[in-house]
Amino acid sequence: MGVFTYESEVTTSIPPPKMFKACILDGDTLIPKIVPQVFKSVEYIEGNGEPGSIRKVTFAQGNQFNYMKQKVEALDKENFEYIYSVIEGDPLMNMLDKITYEIKLEASPGGGSICKTSSKYYTIGDTELKEEAIKAGKEKASGVLLKAIEAYLLANPDAF
Repeated sequence: MGVFTYESEVTTSIPPPKMFKACILDGDTLIPKIVPQVFKSVEYIEGNGEPGSIRKVTFAQGNQFNYMKQKVEALDKENFEYIYSVIEGDPLMNMLDKITYEIKLEASPGGGSICKTSSKYYTIGDTELKEEAIKAGKEKASGVLLKAIEAYLLANPDAF
């Protein structure tokens, strides 16, 4: 098994407490609401969001993936840190044992947030991943999702 790590940063105008609440703490209800073309549903099948919880993400019809299961590894509400792993489903593409995402929101100088993500891809056997493909997919997915949440929060300033 090999491990491929990819680091990324996305900046948003929303402060860390508000972005963390919207993305992480209330993301299971908010995300399918604001990007229904991507996510059909997010539901906890074990636990309720604390470390050890398992949630099932069902993608909307027409996407390249059908579903995935995620395990919450760590949740630090005070420091705006969240770690979870994709442990089952289509995003593993029969090439990965799991993908672990470590997310940290930090305050940016302009009053918004810098979302720092470390993604670790644990391959099965001697599978090799193409860095360009991982980078392109990750930047598209995280950038689109964070910008959709940012747009929703700017349009609905009292939502969180």
